[in-house]
Amino acid sequence: MNHTEAHTPTGLGERMRTLRTRSGLKQQDLASQDISISYISLIESGKRTPSDAVLSAIADKLGCSVEYLRTGRDGHELGETHLKLAFGEMALRNGANGEALQTFSEVLAHRSVLDASMTRRALVGQATALEKLGRLEAAIPILEDLTHDPALAAGSDEWCRIAVALCRCYRNSGDITVSIEIGEQALAKLDSLGLDVTMDHIQLGSTLMESYHMRGDLTRAYLLGERLLQAAEAEGSYAARGAVYWNAGLVANSRGKLNEALALVERALAMMAEGDNQRHVGMLKMNFGYLLLQSDLPDPDRAKELLESAQQSLAEVGNAGELASCEISLADAEKALGHWDEAVAHAERALGLLGTEPRIQSVAARVTLAEIHFLKQEPERALQYLKAATRQLQHFPPSQECTLNWRYIGDLWQRHGEDVKEALKAYDMALSSAGVARTPHLQVSLADDRR
Repeated sequence: MNHTEAHTPTGLGERMRTLRTRSGLKQQDLASQDISISYISLIESGKRTPSDAVLSAIADKLGCSVEYLRTGRDGHELGETHLKLAFGEMALRNGANGEALQTFSEVLAHRSVLDASMTRRALVGQATALEKLGRLEAAIPILEDLTHDPALAAGSDEWCRIAVALCRCYRNSGDITVSIEIGEQALAKLDSLGLDVTMDHIQLGSTLMESYHMRGDLTRAYLLGERLLQAAEAEGSYAARGAVYWNAGLVANSRGKLNEALALVERALAMMAEGDNQRHVGMLKMNFGYLLLQSDLPDPDRAKELLESAQQSLAEVGNAGELASCEISLADAEKALGHWDEAVAHAERALGLLGTEPRIQSVAARVTLAEIHFLKQEPERALQYLKAATRQLQHFPPSQECTLNWRYIGDLWQRHGEDVKEALKAYDMALSSAGVARTPHLQVSLADDRR
């Protein structure tokens, strides 16, 4: 019998009365020599709690389990639900994110058979699948609700996992300020608890470090990296140490220390390769390939090799945003090698992966396409992409990525002699995004000119 279809009774008495009426039984049919009709009535009205022996006798007559009468969760259904949850989590590990989302959604459609722990587990799985599918606006509210669950113990592995996911989702959606607030509050909570360092704590710090990096707050990112490196070395996990070296490398690159960045990311790659986290290895190869393209002596052939290997890994376990970033870097590698048609194909694939949601990677893909079309002597096509990138970038809050993209746009306008005014506007936006305001006397001068 499917006890959960239609309205699911919430109390023992209501479940008992619902099953009795569905079976066409009267109260006297449940009575016996030891159980009076009036006692049956009191149980159904919620005024009496039966003993195990009475509950067992009533369950036999109703054709259900004692577990269902007591909790509303049938033993068989509970077992099936545990199995479904395990399947959903396995699908996530294997990169079958759409299948995982469907499985968790099916589990959550029958919440009446779930206890609080199973509900949280299914919700975390659902949010993780949504994030990996690039549906950040759907994942964030689920994670926000989970953080307010009073049964969620601060400092637990589950709590850390939710905090990391929420910090990461806000960061990847472009709301760097909120991402940092969440990460800082979570780290402060862990510090106040005086807990031993775990992989979850290091992962939270690494996620916050990347948010600092994206905002351009390189001093905080560097100082947090120094602290995390010590903790990661003490913790001993290859994955933990690799994650910290990875982010330390990105920060070193932004501080203009490219050789140091390459060394740190290469060391992280070696550490991650010792483990079995295919996604982390793929991401590290992608970042290492990107850094090789940015160096004073770029190595596009080696970068392309690393990026293609990263692409294979991320195609199985990465999300749309990660794959798109890899495609953009591959476009840069092919561009450096003079393979312009291949570069265009990679950048266009990145746009296809990103869809219609506003992403900073979409801006980068369009600017890359603009540069390639300029190189191909196709200025009209190039200008279409450049103007589209400019319009889109205006809607993002200030961040290091915005600054870099505005600078890239300004350089393209200037380099190809299309429009000096547009170049100046882009450079002005880059300065504003970096937090450099106009001087007061210049603002007055400009205002006078307009009059």
